[in-house]
Amino acid sequence: MTLDTAYMITALVTMFVVIDPIAIAPVFLALTRGMSNAERRKIAWRAVGVAGLVLLIFAAFGEAVLGFIGISMPAFRVAGGILLFITALDMLFDRRTKRREDRADEDDHDDPSVFPMAIPLIAGPGSIASVILLTGEKPGGEGLLTIIVITALTLVVMALTMQVSGALERAMGKTGINIVTRLLGMLLAALSVQFVLDGLAAFGFGPGPTPG
Repeated sequence: MTLDTAYMITALVTMFVVIDPIAIAPVFLALTRGMSNAERRKIAWRAVGVAGLVLLIFAAFGEAVLGFIGISMPAFRVAGGILLFITALDMLFDRRTKRREDRADEDDHDDPSVFPMAIPLIAGPGSIASVILLTGEKPGGEGLLTIIVITALTLVVMALTMQVSGALERAMGKTGINIVTRLLGMLLAALSVQFVLDGLAAFGFGPGPTPG
């Protein structure tokens, strides 16, 4: 099997840009405020594990998975945007911290590993669409194996980046974290609205998805 270097570089750049491990780190920090380093490590690896499984399924089976359960990619994008908007509201109004204080004496935690970290922040419409398209460009075992390896590499970098967020928290302090949390909430709200608009545009509403 001959390695297609150009294809590998294209896939690597695409997955790193779409998943964007560096940009996810401050979001992870905001979603895990007040947690210990051990808890953050568990959440980070659980998030990338779930996201990796989701992306593997879509890389292997592509649009057939959504088609089998009657869901189109635009519908998935709209749903992901709505869920992400709810999380953005929690960050803006500090509801997440209040829930943690109410549950201080309980064993269960507000665990963001599956939602919103794994889905839709890591394995969201963009990354799912990317693995489907990249695998489709080179059908067969070579394309699938390339995408699996590159996606796994990206997710490992993601997990390691999230684990150093504790040092960032200590450097910024409580006030800095509060400011960043609300700014990220605004950014997440805008991103979620864009997801919804792109999904609606695919159904014929609005001006159409933004390029890029």
